Amino acid sequence: MTRPPQLPDLALPPGRKVYFASDFHLGAPDAARSLERERRIVRWLTWAAQDAAAIYLLGDIFDFWFEYKHAIPRGFIRLQGKLAELTDAGIPVIFFTGNHDMWMFDYFTKELGIPIYRHPVSQRIGGHQFHIGHGDGLGPGDHTYKVLKRVFASPLAQWLFARLHPNLGIGIANHWSRHSRLQNGEADSTYFGEDEWLLQYCRELEQAYHHEYYVFGHRHLPLDVAVAPGSRYLNLGEWVNYCSYGQYDGTELALRHFEAEKGKG
Repeated sequence: MTRPPQLPDLALPPGRKVYFASDFHLGAPDAARSLERERRIVRWLTWAAQDAAAIYLLGDIFDFWFEYKHAIPRGFIRLQGKLAELTDAGIPVIFFTGNHDMWMFDYFTKELGIPIYRHPVSQRIGGHQFHIGHGDGLGPGDHTYKVLKRVFASPLAQWLFARLHPNLGIGIANHWSRHSRLQNGEADSTYFGEDEWLLQYCRELEQAYHHEYYVFGHRHLPLDVAVAPGSRYLNLGEWVNYCSYGQYDGTELALRHFEAEKGKG
């Protein structure tokens, strides 16, 4: 297996933490419930900023996103404003695209100072080696999606979609997203044990390159599973049902649930 790209080490000062979250799916299933969820996410970011050394957002933050040359999808202004506040305050925010928001280009980087990554990377954070990504298309199986991802990621598909008027293009995409597994996938609540594709991916990579932590989204089910001795796979879950996130304090990475256990931060 090819060695993953390695980001520069991230030092963790005493008392600081690193936070991971994914699968906000803002925009789904309707505007009212998305807005309620967006406000909760902003509260979480405000709370996390008190001791955050960095915040990683691991994809499907939006249920659909496409950046036209002179337009972006309407809404989500509270989240964007909070992210700008964080980066202006010197807190690094790192964004990985997911299968629902793969059509992000340079808007977040230019306007918010947030780097965008499209593939999993490895990074030493504090004293541990992490492997981080959204998780779509990894491991065995899911062959139909892997074909679709190659199509959607192609410059030709992006060019053709950009030719559509935003009212039409975004309308088509929102209709498509309503049929996503966020609304319809019963498998999201089922743990498949040794048949989990991402777990199989982690174990294959671990045989060649050791990581203490593998951190992904995409799966929608909060998971903390042993990969090998001294190595764990954590799936961050999602924010429609779980409001789950990862918190690393320099000693261990643990799954947490916002507001269910902390009140309002």
